[in-house]
Amino acid sequence: MRLDGKVAFISGGSRGMGAAEARLFAREGAKVAIGDVLEDDGRKVEAEINETGGEALFVRLDVTSEADWERAVAATVGQFGRLDILVNNAGIGGPSRVEDTTVEQWDQVMNVNAKGVFLGTKSVIPAMREAGGGSIVNISSQLGLVGSDHSSPQYQASKGAVRLFTKATAIQHAKDGIRANSVHPGPIVTPMTAAGRANPEQYRAMLGRIPLGRYGEPDEVAYGVLYLASDESSYVTGSELVIDGGWTAQ
Repeated sequence: MRLDGKVAFISGGSRGMGAAEARLFAREGAKVAIGDVLEDDGRKVEAEINETGGEALFVRLDVTSEADWERAVAATVGQFGRLDILVNNAGIGGPSRVEDTTVEQWDQVMNVNAKGVFLGTKSVIPAMREAGGGSIVNISSQLGLVGSDHSSPQYQASKGAVRLFTKATAIQHAKDGIRANSVHPGPIVTPMTAAGRANPEQYRAMLGRIPLGRYGEPDEVAYGVLYLASDESSYVTGSELVIDGGWTAQ
């Protein structure tokens, strides 16, 4: 199994891509901690993994809280003895244009999507250093690479911040044996995209931007995250893995 003996923490692991990552990691031998504010959904994923022969732990986590992160990491290490992998998956979106965006809207998205990645990364470094190294995978977006008229400025700015923060982490902690890479999904079938997919005009416009002509599935992203989390990518750090159906190729 590709993650045999490893311990992974996944933020936003209660549904969507995070839940797909948690299930896949468990099938590949990892012990998995799931952090999220969605407690009912998170405990369902935890139970599903444990009932099918894996090992999972749910921890309530507000990714904007440093104290929550410290408690979550301590609970993971306390339960499983170490921490090898962090997937900073939690994120939120929201439509608006620059001139219509309020300061509150800007701060909310930046706090979750950018500050949350910073706090998660900062919190796991001591545990990873103690374990002899690790892999940090930060979920950005294709909109962390290119702009769009169909997404809010704060979402795009936050995902661009994740990309460059990942590179800073990779450079600063390479000597600790800690790798850091970003993943850039395009439109994926998740609860976050449900409203847009339900709007026929918006849905057609999005499909028109994707050369493969469809939204991606959570597992299609999860397998890319698995590669970066595993030792198969031991010479990969500071890189971007784009999984966007060809969006950024145009």
